[in-house]
Amino acid sequence: MNARRRKGEWLEWTVKRDVHSIEDIREELVETIGGRFLSKLNRSGGIQWKGRRVMLRLFPEETLQYEPEWADIEVLYEDDFSLVVNKPPGMKVHPTREGESGTLLHALGWHLESTGQRCRPRPIHRLDEDTTGPVLAAKNEWAQYRLDEAMRDKRVERIYVALVQGHPSDNSGMIDAPIGRDRHHATRRRVSRTGDAAVTRYEVLERLRSASLVRLRLETGRTHQIRVHMSHLGHPLLGDLLYGGRAAGMARQALHGDVLMFPEPLTGERVQVRAPWPEDFAALYEQLKK
Repeated sequence: MNARRRKGEWLEWTVKRDVHSIEDIREELVETIGGRFLSKLNRSGGIQWKGRRVMLRLFPEETLQYEPEWADIEVLYEDDFSLVVNKPPGMKVHPTREGESGTLLHALGWHLESTGQRCRPRPIHRLDEDTTGPVLAAKNEWAQYRLDEAMRDKRVERIYVALVQGHPSDNSGMIDAPIGRDRHHATRRRVSRTGDAAVTRYEVLERLRSASLVRLRLETGRTHQIRVHMSHLGHPLLGDLLYGGRAAGMARQALHGDVLMFPEPLTGERVQVRAPWPEDFAALYEQLKK
């Protein structure tokens, strides 16, 4: 299939031959949009054809899940299927209690509504409330299906930078240590033999005064994974009082999502998005360099 373009709620494709039934194009459709979603789309009347034109209803109008609220957020990337936004510190990705407002989903709703888009944002992954950086959201159900699939297959890559206490003995390494709940603390996690598998790779980018700038890559996505693993290594994040880090002039842990890479849902092309450092992280880095 080729010559794909959006027309309102529909994605139009031009194929090489006339289509008389869905069986004529089933193999190509399964390869492109997935068999499970294809069946669902077909049952709802979301597949039409005429001659060589095939129409898929991938962009149905939707109502927002939460009341839209303006917030000063930066959209780093956007297309018909997804968007990436630079989450500021102190903002949750989604509400965690009834009636809660001020989350990233509220802000994304504002962005979509104010730009005339009748769709619902669906976050593909999360960041801690006080961690900054890019968050990927799907703009329709099919895009969520494809991006969730990419997450499971580890084709969504997240690279972080952190300012950690002290100087790791090795310039790079892998932390392979399962993470579970701390039964003595409601929100704290800890390395535990009975926890969930967790793997973090780290690389020291720069050794600063009493601290290090470290790049981190996640192979799993456990709650507080980087914070727990770096504390376990003996080098907690600066400002991370929950995991043994010292106060360092930041009102949060010194952790920022630096780069996000993911496959574009329709074409599979690799998209790379970099998020600029927030002011507090950059200021602490400059202070430590002196």
